[in-house]
Amino acid sequence: MAEMTDVFFVDGMRTPFGRAGEKGMYWNTRADDLVVKAIIGLMERNGDVPKDRIDDVAIAATSQTGDQGLTLGRTAAILAGLPMTVPGFAVERMCAGAMTSVTTMGASIGVGMYDLALAGGVEHMGRHPIGGNVDPNPRFVAEKLVDPGALNMGVTAERIHDRFPHLTKERADRFGAASQHKVQAAYEAGKIQPDLVSIAVKDAEGAWGLATEDEGRRPETTVEGLATLKTPFRPHGRVTAGTSSPLTDGATISLLAGRDAVKEFGLAPKMRMVSFAFAGVEPEIMGIGPIPSTEKALKKAGLTIDDIGLFELNEAFAIQVISLLDHFGIADDDPRVNPWGGAIAIGHPLAASGVRLMIQLAAQFAERPDVRYGLTAMCVGLGQGGSVIWENPFFDGKKKRK
Repeated sequence: MAEMTDVFFVDGMRTPFGRAGEKGMYWNTRADDLVVKAIIGLMERNGDVPKDRIDDVAIAATSQTGDQGLTLGRTAAILAGLPMTVPGFAVERMCAGAMTSVTTMGASIGVGMYDLALAGGVEHMGRHPIGGNVDPNPRFVAEKLVDPGALNMGVTAERIHDRFPHLTKERADRFGAASQHKVQAAYEAGKIQPDLVSIAVKDAEGAWGLATEDEGRRPETTVEGLATLKTPFRPHGRVTAGTSSPLTDGATISLLAGRDAVKEFGLAPKMRMVSFAFAGVEPEIMGIGPIPSTEKALKKAGLTIDDIGLFELNEAFAIQVISLLDHFGIADDDPRVNPWGGAIAIGHPLAASGVRLMIQLAAQFAERPDVRYGLTAMCVGLGQGGSVIWENPFFDGKKKRK
């Protein structure tokens, strides 16, 4: 008889993230091939896990069409060489797709229905721009259910500035520049590369190459330079390309397991799932979504924000992260927050990003036995937020050594 069990994040890997569009490194690469390569890399790194023991595969995509359609979890599993006995399905919660893949598979493991599962996401924003093949119900506008601007993420970011005037453009510029610098420092220290799966890519002339690093980084960014950028979402606005995540292509995947599977296969989990929550807010100001979802997740876990020692917050926009930090009384430059930078520099391939946050948090946990709990959180289009709290299996109860 199935029993409740702990849920563990055993491992996670991802492709390097590429700039979306014709000049990006994945322009001639299929979206499903990106997630297939990520699955292959993850399973090769975890060779003690029998492929036929994977109970399910959940793969998210925001634009479920073309090479991102056809029940991605199942098709990607087959293409990655998993046995035909392994089922799979697709997930769609816009930016929180991969996060939802993880929480859905985690819940299935937690109630004892599954032992092992793969969860991740992919987004090829070059092939499939957000909202490019959708037909919103006219009632949304006709009945004024949602302001038309709610479908433009940049407009919703500007509205956070409107609602909270003390969250200034200058603060956002400083945060955006810091993200670039922290990512570059993490690369130079070799912290990000171990979890990247190299991808063979073909350019416009048909020449093959190898994608090994995130393509969109701009380490030369300065606060002074960001101050001069245009504000594309509103004349004389406050949101710029330098304080926004770039349009990005990429895929992520994670291996989750229950307590018995960890013991059976001698696995070494990187994190334990403590709690998760999703919440809804007004779509017009969707960036504040992680505030209520984090409050719900903390309550479920019996924790407070002071118990969180590391934060991996998705930088859809700098103002979105700053609004959460401000709500909880955390400084913009708190060293616990995105210590290796975030999506402003790395990129945000929508449905893939949730697991990217988890991969980085897991790697940081291994370096920080003084930290017990960490948070991965993100805003979600159409007015939602998602948060997952994790426990560090390496926690030793000792304070950080100086």
